[in-house]
Parts: sequence; C-alpha cells; structure tokens
Amino acid sequence: MSIIAWISGLLLAGYLLILLLMYLFQSRIIYHPAKKLWTDPSAVGFAFEEVTFDTEDERQLHGWFIPSDDTSTTVMYFHGNAGNISGRLETIGLLHSLGLNVFIFDYRGYGKSKGSPSEKGTYRDASAAWSYLSQSRGLDANKIVVMGRSLGGPIAAWLAERKNPAALIIESTFTSAADLGAGLYPWLPVRMLIKYDYCTAEYISKVRVPIFMAHSRDDQVVPFHHGQTLFKIANKPKTFVELQGSHASGFLETPEYRPGLQVFLDAHVD
Repeated sequence: MSIIAWISGLLLAGYLLILLLMYLFQSRIIYHPAKKLWTDPSAVGFAFEEVTFDTEDERQLHGWFIPSDDTSTTVMYFHGNAGNISGRLETIGLLHSLGLNVFIFDYRGYGKSKGSPSEKGTYRDASAAWSYLSQSRGLDANKIVVMGRSLGGPIAAWLAERKNPAALIIESTFTSAADLGAGLYPWLPVRMLIKYDYCTAEYISKVRVPIFMAHSRDDQVVPFHHGQTLFKIANKPKTFVELQGSHASGFLETPEYRPGLQVFLDAHVD
C-alpha cells in the first residue's frame, strides 16, 4: 500500500469516526443544562413564587412566577440551550420593568426540573407550562405573551401556533436545527445526520398572532440571516428590531430594544 493510500484511508477513517460521534452525541451538542441554581429573583429585589408542575409524561418541572402590580398580562419565557433559569435575571428584570408578570421555567433536565432534555420533551414541557398558566392560574390566552430566545424560539413558536396567545416574541433564533448545523459544519452531511427538527420557520409560518422579532448582525452563534428569513416568513402584524452585540447580550446592548418592545406590547397586548 502506498503512503498516499495509507494516509487517505486514515483520513477517511477519522472522518467516519467524527460522523459517528456527531450522530451518537447530538444531545450533548444541543443541550447544555446546568443543575445548580446559583441565584433567584430576590437577588435583584423581586418577590417571586416557586412553581412546580407536571408534564403529561410525568416529569415534574420547576420555575418562578414573578408578579407585577401593574398588569394581569404574563410573559411565558423559554430560555436557550445552556444554563438554567438562574442565569436569566437580566431578562426577568427587563420584562418586569415593562409592567409584566414573568413566568420562567426550566425544561426537563435543567435546574430543578426532572428528566432528560429532548426535542419532544421540550414541546411537552411547553404544553405543561401553558396548562399551568391557563388552568392552575386561570389566565386567558389573551393575557399570555409567549417569548423564546435562541433554542427557546422554536419552542415558543411551536406553542404559539397551537395556542394563539396574545403575542409571540422571538429573538436570536434559527430557522431550523438542520439549517443552523449545516452552516456551522459545512464539511459534514448535517442534514443526513441530524435527529432534531426545531423547525422555527415551519411553526412561525402558521402563527396568526402579532409577532415581535429581534436579531443581531453581530450574532456569533445564530447568523443574522436566520432572523431575516424568519421575519420574511412571519405573518402580519409583525415588528423587527435589529440588535447590536453578541448572541447572549444583544438585547441589553441595543438602546432601541426596550422601547421597541414596549411599543409592540402597547399596540397588540391588552
């Protein structure tokens, strides 16, 4: 065997090994849960309720309900793929400053929520969270705003398609898991390997409630064109705010973000 053939065989074997590992460990690539909660809303001066509720497949989930004296409208917040709810105090503070109740919870396998994360599981978690607000707390759909950032975007859009809340907020979100993976790993046959859909584009095309979207051109995790495509697909009425800054902090670094969101909520939420 020539040295060239030997090297080629070695490279091919290495490439096939990478494909196998990518296929087998997709869950670890997509989900990065943290179990420990290192703070809570009281650290920034907010009263809050510890909340637990069960999913249809008997997983107990944990979250917080942060009430506001100014409204009966509640934002149901779906966070991204890393950490847990204790890393979202800045988002909670911003939403609370708009005079909204905030309901935030951890997907299965994150924080104090039981189980292991999966795509189907996150949708079940979303349904259970909706049931908690609509049944346990007795809120009407027109008093619930569904909001998702990053991985939370497709989950929020999936829920909004089915439940018709007062409005949907989508930020820094990808069109689909396959689209994002293919862009990040152009040297791999991602579309053949991936076991996850998270097809935000499909869900958002069927949403019939007002939509607020935000995305940064500087986003180093989810390229800006994903947000542009989603906004083009979305039905009216819809609003887009271009963020500045990173994937995780663009909403904090953009002066136009808060007033833009306030105008949207004033126009479309009772």
